[in-house]
Amino acid sequence: MGDKLKSAYELALERLKAESGGEEDTPLTDRQKEAIAETRRVVSSRLAEREILYKDARKKAADEEALAKLEDEYRIDRQRIQDDGERAVAEIRKKK
Repeated sequence: MGDKLKSAYELALERLKAESGGEEDTPLTDRQKEAIAETRRVVSSRLAEREILYKDARKKAADEEALAKLEDEYRIDRQRIQDDGERAVAEIRKKK
């Protein structure tokens, strides 16, 4: 019981460090930086495309139930796209 309690911030930092393999201070190569930038551009464009499709479908929604379903699908798709992008960036960072 002699261990001091850690704040949520400290726990989150430890988790991030563990997930990155403790190499967050390793500088990125120019190739990695460009690949990360390209990945982020692709994610941004996919999110914009999904938003346009969502807005168009929303205009055509017949009732509240259909609208709620569209909103759920949109939220899930946005999260999936963002998660895929984060995974891709993490993979790029791991490559040397």
